[in-house]
Amino acid sequence: MQLKPKILILFAFMCLWVNPIMAEQDSTSSPEVTELSGEIFKNINAKGIESGANFSWAIDYKKIGQVKNVIIKYQRKIEKGKEWKYSPVIDAQETSFTLEGMRGADKYIWKLGCMEDGSSISSILKNGVPETDKLVWSSKGSYKTERPWGLYKILVLLGSLGFFIFGMKLMSEGLQQTAGGGLRKILSTMTRNRYLGVLSGFLITAIVQSSSATTVMTVSFVNAGLLTLLESAGVMMGANIGTTITGWLVSLFGFKISLSSYALIFIALGAPLMFMAKKNLKGWANAIIGFAILFMGLGFLKDAVPDLDADSSIVHFFTQFSDSPFLGRIAFVLLGTLVTVVVQSSSAAMALTLTLVLKGIIPFEVGAAMILGENIGTTITAELASLVGNVHAKRSARIHSMFNVVGVVWMIFLMPFFLDFVIWVTTSWFGMEPFLDEAGKTINGAGATIGLSAFHTAFNLMNVLLLIGFVPLLVKIAERTVKSKGEDDEVFKLEYIAGGITSTPELSLLEAKKEVAKFGELTFKMHNKAFDLINESDSKKRNKLIKKLTKYEDITDRLETEIANYLGNVSASKLSEESSSELRSMLSITNDLERIGDIYFEIAKSIEKKSDSKLWFDQKQRDNLNDLMKEVEIAFNQMLENLNGKYSDIEMDKARMMEIAINELRDKIRKKHLKSMEKKEYNAQSGLIYSNIFASIERVGDHIINVSEAASGINLN
Repeated sequence: MQLKPKILILFAFMCLWVNPIMAEQDSTSSPEVTELSGEIFKNINAKGIESGANFSWAIDYKKIGQVKNVIIKYQRKIEKGKEWKYSPVIDAQETSFTLEGMRGADKYIWKLGCMEDGSSISSILKNGVPETDKLVWSSKGSYKTERPWGLYKILVLLGSLGFFIFGMKLMSEGLQQTAGGGLRKILSTMTRNRYLGVLSGFLITAIVQSSSATTVMTVSFVNAGLLTLLESAGVMMGANIGTTITGWLVSLFGFKISLSSYALIFIALGAPLMFMAKKNLKGWANAIIGFAILFMGLGFLKDAVPDLDADSSIVHFFTQFSDSPFLGRIAFVLLGTLVTVVVQSSSAAMALTLTLVLKGIIPFEVGAAMILGENIGTTITAELASLVGNVHAKRSARIHSMFNVVGVVWMIFLMPFFLDFVIWVTTSWFGMEPFLDEAGKTINGAGATIGLSAFHTAFNLMNVLLLIGFVPLLVKIAERTVKSKGEDDEVFKLEYIAGGITSTPELSLLEAKKEVAKFGELTFKMHNKAFDLINESDSKKRNKLIKKLTKYEDITDRLETEIANYLGNVSASKLSEESSSELRSMLSITNDLERIGDIYFEIAKSIEKKSDSKLWFDQKQRDNLNDLMKEVEIAFNQMLENLNGKYSDIEMDKARMMEIAINELRDKIRKKHLKSMEKKEYNAQSGLIYSNIFASIERVGDHIINVSEAASGINLN
């Protein structure tokens, strides 16, 4: 009886020990099946593509063994609440899927689902749609499909192109406004001969990593009269060498610097200058902002065009020609040209070519041919930039195109030998591992990209060395093939004193005198344009004349500065008393000629204001203005005769008689005008503009007589 409690305690302890073991064995033999939920899906993501989307996800690794397959359901956001569309069944081991056939540029919502018991979804599908609600779904995601290539993208492409051209035009106009003697002197120093021009073009392109930017800026400088065609040719050649640096960066480091990322910084620097009072600073604002917009335009162009990658059908189309060496060479030159024209960047096209060679998609020789085509394709940028320029800008772009095309033509024939030379140099001189086998097949993609970069640099260097001596010939061909449109293609350029001061001061004064006479002829052109403007009724022709007078006024400002600076340098020399008198005469003359330019510009603005306000002159008003302009024309002819003759032989009697005739006619017109205003024969606002114009014409006569007096030496001593 005493042992019974102990036995009972021992029995209870054994029961407690055995039960958990049995329970564990029961659970092992009969596993519990749990229902799944949408929480097993992790990191769901969708990215829109052209008329479709790329989906990606992950499944909880603890439960992935319980899921056989998954399915995606999606619908347009605007159709929320309507029937879903479904993807094909996807194996549970997959973590991504691509769906196509959706509407372009539309917003979608989507979910990822599986059976709640993990079984196969295929068994419950009918016509691709699940027939049961026993599916669990992830949380909702969204995406927006990209717009397919069509009218919209074509308009975006054209808009990007227009943005680019606008930037170039704005920069060119800014350069013209700021083209003082200092800037011209700097540019002349940089490009005073074609060899230094090559060095300048190389350095600029190597720094900004864009041959397009260098060539566009060069065309702008030519358009503004800051560079000659000979000088621009050297810069273009140097830009071709500089652009090869990009290939080395891609091959060696795999990155490319782009100034388009900093465009807003340039605008931030240029915008405050727009609000400055000085015209020169506003010109710099236009130049800086135009420069930034130019790069933004290039960036938009690259984004607006269709992608061309290794799987592109056009690449496969050209690949079939690789079995015929010569035809294949030409075919891939055309492909390289096309790619560069499309992407608007030879650097981007170069990077694509290097990538295709690196992955073994195209052979080494084919990549070299594409690089030749890219040298041709990059000329399209300068050609586009020249469309809004004058004849000199167009000729500069033509020289660039001819230089590149000629280089590609001779290289097509010599390419096998040139490639062998490049391969020998890179492997023998620089110790690179061979990247081609005996059959010419690429065995080392990274080495092949460096070989292509070496080929690109060597070709452009050789082309410059061969053609730099033929630059004058290229200039002549460009002048013959790109014809001038007359006055529309005029550009400011000093003709007689551009070369600097001669060793003889008297000879320098003679050259300056010729430049002053040419200055007088320019103001006479402004007189003729103003005459036409007063009588022009067509709005388009009238706007064209106003634009021309505005351009001439800018030129007169620059002419006065250039001639005054030149005469200031001449005055530092020892001059005779007669030469000193002539120098003072010319300084006074240029001041009066510049004022004549200002007056005709004011007349143009008055007529523009009249047109904008829908005001008109009657026939009597136009006749009076025409009579006054004819009197001034007679005085102009006498002034030009005096400027082209010997200053000491000038007879002032004729000039004074013409000045008196102009004043008398002005007084007569003024009396008629006042009577007409009293009688209210025409609109008061129109009468005010009319009064300002005939008064301005008479002031031109005052400056004309001042020119003749200054030439004769009156009131200068």
